[in-house]
Amino acid sequence: MGTVVLEAVTSETVSALAELAHEIWFEYWPSLIGADQTSYMVDRFQSLPAIERDMRDHAYEYWFVRAVDDGRIVGYTGGYVEPETNRFFISKIYLLASERGKHFASAVVSFYERLCRERGLSAMYLTVNKGNDLGVRAYRGNGFSVIDAVETDIGQGFIMDDYIMEKCVK
Repeated sequence: MGTVVLEAVTSETVSALAELAHEIWFEYWPSLIGADQTSYMVDRFQSLPAIERDMRDHAYEYWFVRAVDDGRIVGYTGGYVEPETNRFFISKIYLLASERGKHFASAVVSFYERLCRERGLSAMYLTVNKGNDLGVRAYRGNGFSVIDAVETDIGQGFIMDDYIMEKCVK
């Protein structure tokens, strides 16, 4: 349980990623941040144009997370290398509701640890909503520590209230 294969998202599969992002976001986030902010954030950060922009203009890499046992897609992840800090920013680790609690996120973190070592990066970091207890516990359980807390104005009167968590890679 929890073993995954990560499949790189390409220009041919990016629309499937946007559909998956929409599904996952609307099944999870409205109860935490409300329907209006969820809609705004999906449009701004998780829609097909946003994903394509991030891949084209900001060196984002995305992967489908597939279960090893039958190849089903259980979620997606993505982020980018920050050369100026020698870290990988994990922008997204999102799993379908039916796949949470099966250690897939831990397997994705292991993937990022290997990626960081291969690329000579010293750490990886991410932001997680302060109210996302499931996410905070999962990241702590995988060796991340809170290094900061931030409130980010993302426009339209919406605020992201997050912890910044980091894990050093040796």
